[in-house]
Amino acid sequence: MSATQGALPVRALVVSWNGADLLRPCLDSLLAQTARDELEVVVVDNGSADGTLELLRTEYPTVRVIASPTNLGFAGGVALGCQDFRGEAVLLLNNDAVLAPDGLERMLDVLREDAEVGAVTAKVLLAGWFCPVPPGSPGAVRARHGWVRPCPAGTPGAVRLVNSTGNVVDTWGAGHDRDWLAPSGSEASDGDVPGFCGAAALLRWSALAEVGGFDGSLFLYYEDTDVSYKLRRAGWRIRYASSALAEHRHAASSDERSPLFRYYNTRNALVVVARHAPLAVVAASLARQTLGTVRATVARAEPAPVRAARRRALRDAVLRLPRTFAERRRLDSVLGRTPTR
Repeated sequence: MSATQGALPVRALVVSWNGADLLRPCLDSLLAQTARDELEVVVVDNGSADGTLELLRTEYPTVRVIASPTNLGFAGGVALGCQDFRGEAVLLLNNDAVLAPDGLERMLDVLREDAEVGAVTAKVLLAGWFCPVPPGSPGAVRARHGWVRPCPAGTPGAVRLVNSTGNVVDTWGAGHDRDWLAPSGSEASDGDVPGFCGAAALLRWSALAEVGGFDGSLFLYYEDTDVSYKLRRAGWRIRYASSALAEHRHAASSDERSPLFRYYNTRNALVVVARHAPLAVVAASLARQTLGTVRATVARAEPAPVRAARRRALRDAVLRLPRTFAERRRLDSVLGRTPTR
């Protein structure tokens, strides 16, 4: 159905797999948007076996459900959720995230005021508050301004920490959340950013369709980086909107210590960089991943299944290089030259 045939201009896509315990806050935040009358809320369920479909049927009857019999990952879930959409924009929100009531409205303002903007990335905060503690304290993490750990709201010295103000790829081919663990208020200001963060972002549909959408074969991780590269190659800009706030329970829907994470994070970093980045970055990425795999194997600092996942990922990425470089050449001809960063 086209936008002119009565479809709402914006579709929110929430991809979920066995995330029934996470969905309520996420969906409640979408249904409370100030731009609710412009928004269709869709959950793509990746074959969950935890009662997700029953929860959606009984508690969220106005939410459309697209059920996949198998787990397509985030990338495949977004691709499935976009198949019949022909509106103005697609809103991505992780199932472990919530969007401030005016978040969509703020991002729509940025998208609509500049026809060259292909995507808008929100200011994503980590859920909860954090207090400074001595280095190495139990449960502490090293933030930009020192060591912190979770603490109750209202605790003296407590701060909010940034999860992302967009994505960047460094000279070693590693993708990062910009401003990761920076105290809220100290992060970068509004402006163009190399990539959007898939946890909370608004994508112009015409731009996304032009560049071929999401690559379902990536499954998990670096799929937002891949689309960001494609958008910039096609001449679209990606903007950071600090006034569009989201809160994210980082890694609540996936385990960053698991073999699944290690496999797709390692493989996809190499695939996406080889598909898009300058060749010097491709070489650096291959060297970094190879050295990391050797170190992990020798030191045995990770569980054996995680080490094995690293090795499989490196092997599969290398074996895929002829196909990846063919994709690179096709993108050069269809979308434009490789971005310089």
